[in-house]
Amino acid sequence: MKAAVSIPDVVFKAAEKFARAHGRTRSRLYSDALQQYLLRHSADSVTEAMNNVCEAIKPEANDFVRAAGRRMMRREAW
Repeated sequence: MKAAVSIPDVVFKAAEKFARAHGRTRSRLYSDALQQYLLRHSADSVTEAMNNVCEAIKPEANDFVRAAGRRMMRREAW
């Protein structure tokens, strides 16, 4: 698929330099960059980031939280 886009000259020049230095075509570079951008901004990546935050802070569970978790897990079809 071909698409015409406008980007600032400074970004274009930096991309050209990067592509040459890494042996990539301009199309491949832009395609890879867009794919990475989309992956980073997808719902799954947001969920993963939130999970990482929760893991990092390790919130203390209490009896209420445990009971609520058990109730929710019972509702799910496994």
